[in-house]
Amino acid sequence: MKKILVSIVAALMAVPSFAQFSSGGFDLDKESLYYGVRFGGTLASINGDISIGTKGGMTLAGVIGLRLSSSTPVFLESGLYYTQRGAKNSDYNITHNNLEIPVLIKYGIQVGDNMALLPFVGPYFAYGVSTDEKLKSDYAKLHDIRVNRNNMGFKLGCGFEYNKLYFELGYQFGITNIIDDEYAAGTDQSSRNNALFANLGVNF
Repeated sequence: MKKILVSIVAALMAVPSFAQFSSGGFDLDKESLYYGVRFGGTLASINGDISIGTKGGMTLAGVIGLRLSSSTPVFLESGLYYTQRGAKNSDYNITHNNLEIPVLIKYGIQVGDNMALLPFVGPYFAYGVSTDEKLKSDYAKLHDIRVNRNNMGFKLGCGFEYNKLYFELGYQFGITNIIDDEYAAGTDQSSRNNALFANLGVNF
């Protein structure tokens, strides 16, 4: 995990400076390109045929956004996220560490001289780099489960920017089966990994 975090930080430091651009917190009519960093947390759960309660995790990311229209403040934002997701109850404690790439459409709404709201929606694609699964009960030991490495879904939410400071709150819901059928407690188990997330950051 330390190697992953070091690699992400190194990649962020290697991003070229676009200081001549700012993001939604200034004048939306003039914004063209921005990049930023994000740090925050998630409350994730597994829901479906197998349901396991919420578990907290962290998020670390670098993002880049590009204006799509000269007349409308619509932006395409992507980046590389390291996210911890999973689920926890009296039987299981699952931590699923992912590298995630979202493809988000953001629309800027100026609400003050240096403030903007940026609602967003779009898909994400995630790959599990590691998983820690603890079986906490005799039931769990008899009904072992495993999670799939590949996962995808959609993110929606809203960001708020003041000057270069950025905050966002949103929800991501999986559309692929997170449970590996080979290890599921049954032959047709299907569940999704969903998460509430909140991130702080800076845009440049």
